[in-house]
Amino acid sequence: MTEDVVLDLMREAFYNIIICASPMLLISLVVGLVISIFQTVTSIQEQTLTFVPKIISIFIALILFGSFLMTTLTDYITRLWSNFSVYIR
Repeated sequence: MTEDVVLDLMREAFYNIIICASPMLLISLVVGLVISIFQTVTSIQEQTLTFVPKIISIFIALILFGSFLMTTLTDYITRLWSNFSVYIR
């Protein structure tokens, strides 16, 4: 296994991590921003107010994007296992 192969595997793994995590992170960011603006407008200074809406939005995002995430990860794992003989040389 050469350095190029290891770097390609790491690059593809990081790419898959970013692709799989970005929907939940973006939704959490938007919900947090909306709640932050709401808190500023209403002068509510409760720090725990953002947790429940963020958790609910993440669960909804997982329901909506779950098949995409599973397909992306299974494709990556399938490629890894199908090329395993190449990696152990």
